[in-house]
Amino acid sequence: MLNQVQVGSSREQVELVLGSPSTTSSLNGDAYYYISQKTATTAFFAPDIVEQRVVAVYFDKDGYAQDIGNYTLEDGKIVDIVTRKTRTGGADYGFLTQILKGATNPGLGL
Repeated sequence: MLNQVQVGSSREQVELVLGSPSTTSSLNGDAYYYISQKTATTAFFAPDIVEQRVVAVYFDKDGYAQDIGNYTLEDGKIVDIVTRKTRTGGADYGFLTQILKGATNPGLGL
């Protein structure tokens, strides 16, 4: 089906052929990303990603495909598209630590 998407295809044509994208981007122009992963599981360990493919369709300002990229696991690092968590720069304090820190801070009115 990817062969049916050519440079010059409209955004609507890309969606008709490939479906809704996994994610989109509007940085430096619009882009659709279609992401697929194959995993393998051993016993009770976390699954390992054994194959990853990202098809990127980059659009010009008029909404027509100007470039198409096809990336594999060898082209970059593993993308975790499931957790949707962003780690902060701060420390992870447990409940008891937060209570004790709050009790020693006179500004909290405890």
